Amino acid sequence: MDKNTTIGLIIIGVILSVFSIFNQPSEAEIKQQEKKIALQKNKEAEAKKNKSDKNSDNKSSDGQSKNDKGQKISAKESTVQKEVKGELVRLENDKLIIDFSTKGGMVAAVYLKEFESYSDYANKSSKQMKKPLRLFSEGDALNQLVFTSEGQKIYTSGYLFYVKNMTKESITFERDFGNGKTIEQEYKLKKGAYDLDYDIHLEGWKGSKNYAFNWKTAYRKTERLFSEQRRVSTVCFDYKNEDFDYLSEMGSDFQRAEDDVNWISFKQSYFSSFVRPENGFTKKDTKFQVHEYDEKDDKKWKWSHLKDYSATAGLKVKNPDNETISMNWFFGPNDYETLKAYNQGYDDILNFGWGLFRWINLYAVQPLFNMLASTGMSLGIAILMLTLILKFVLMPIQWKMYVSSAKMRILKPEIDELNAKYPEKEDAMKKQMEMMTLYRESGASPLAGCLPMLIQMPILLAVFRFFPSAFELRQKPFLWAEDLSSYDSIWNFGINIWPYGDHVSLFTLLMAGTTLLYTYMNSGNMQQPQQPGMPNMKVIMYVFPVMMIFFFNNYSAGLSYYYFISTLVSIIIMLLIKQFFVDEDKLKLKMAERKANMSAKDGKVKKKSKFQERLEQMQKAQMEQMKNKKK
Repeated sequence: MDKNTTIGLIIIGVILSVFSIFNQPSEAEIKQQEKKIALQKNKEAEAKKNKSDKNSDNKSSDGQSKNDKGQKISAKESTVQKEVKGELVRLENDKLIIDFSTKGGMVAAVYLKEFESYSDYANKSSKQMKKPLRLFSEGDALNQLVFTSEGQKIYTSGYLFYVKNMTKESITFERDFGNGKTIEQEYKLKKGAYDLDYDIHLEGWKGSKNYAFNWKTAYRKTERLFSEQRRVSTVCFDYKNEDFDYLSEMGSDFQRAEDDVNWISFKQSYFSSFVRPENGFTKKDTKFQVHEYDEKDDKKWKWSHLKDYSATAGLKVKNPDNETISMNWFFGPNDYETLKAYNQGYDDILNFGWGLFRWINLYAVQPLFNMLASTGMSLGIAILMLTLILKFVLMPIQWKMYVSSAKMRILKPEIDELNAKYPEKEDAMKKQMEMMTLYRESGASPLAGCLPMLIQMPILLAVFRFFPSAFELRQKPFLWAEDLSSYDSIWNFGINIWPYGDHVSLFTLLMAGTTLLYTYMNSGNMQQPQQPGMPNMKVIMYVFPVMMIFFFNNYSAGLSYYYFISTLVSIIIMLLIKQFFVDEDKLKLKMAERKANMSAKDGKVKKKSKFQERLEQMQKAQMEQMKNKKK
């Protein structure tokens, strides 16, 4: 958690919003181009197959391999062929477009049909169709099998595979390594799903060992604010016995597996990829790494790609002479309902907070928000309704807080008298005892306002984590905010002004303004005198709303909007309670009657609680010790 987020949790802040729109080809043009590519790839695949079949027979009498020209090559050269160039072959369903490369028989590019990047969303005309979101392109990703055979390392990404079979839903790549050794890779798409079945069939590799799956990806920019998208990107993994874990989001990080692994995920702000083998990954030689680009890296990649993700995971291969390794890929949105439906714990990657905060989001805020959004109302109205429901639930707590603060205001003159009566430190215990008597007899307590605040704080902090992680807000407009998942801007400066930013977020200004007003309305409730050497708490309370303007200018507009509405409703509730429900004059009279009853019925004080008795005994003992020291 970075410094800004930490401060955000303390001051309960908010922001983000959106603008812009790009041209894109029509859906008809995309389909026409895809059909053209598919026909071309089928012809090339068939030619490749014929050529590969011929090359597989190019063996000399001594068993040494030959190249395409019939020339002998060394064992090392035949093991790793890094200079080969592959062709792309495409599969698609209603959710995904996936390009596969014949080089390595690997996934080369992934596009999500139902979504689009922020630049395309912000710059397209109303008549244009969605341009599929590019998760990564050819050259951005690599997946390969790595193992040792006859003392040589085999990296499958260095070999050309030919297309053995291809249908609308599946494609099978095969490579003949000679001497009866083959590797076959089969990919299958399913209708209406974001996942891809992946089977690797090994044959003839008796004696080979140390099988591992190597996966690397560099995601492209898809959101409005590149720095925010990069900030929450990392590698996540689910241990078999030790539960979910992840690498640092704040920079480069590396970790070796501490247990067998169920699945690995390359996560970014709103989209992720998962790979999950049927039998899991082994702990041995499994490691994860995320690299954040710096000045030493290629500047082109630094401003177009989020981070470098990489994982090498051990595979459980018992019989490499004839065995199939089955895995499942997922390429899709970080949507709670979508991830939860796979029943594999994929939803753990969503940063809804830890412990109690996550439970509140998963079992209260998320279901309630989904229910409101499912009615068809705009998400801005859904956030408003969510805020009103939460404030209604918390109203008794706010009532309790207001009554407590009113009692403390009534007692302020008597508290001031006690402070004047016992100005010296030596009299601190006497002053404390008399204050406790005053609180007990009047029915007031300085802690009565703190406890209700502690009860509602988990909800406030949970919501702080919910809105930035809510996929439902992505590219959803409301009022002047064009995208509730990003910052709202009413004025773009064109230059970055540190530490404010390059724009003005109106929801952030409204949130800070209502927080400042709420602070002013409650400032009279602070009855504690300022201690020498201690900061003035009233000044700090007024500084926080101003700090919000700087710290939350780039935050989600949905979050800023929620806190603005929440604080505004709190102000209205406070005014209503003060005007119609709590009469301070009657409350003062009621406190006076209680004090009289407590202090003198038949000259006896009502029985004190055991806690009060113990506390007074401790205070008396401390006073006796102080007297003895003076003697």
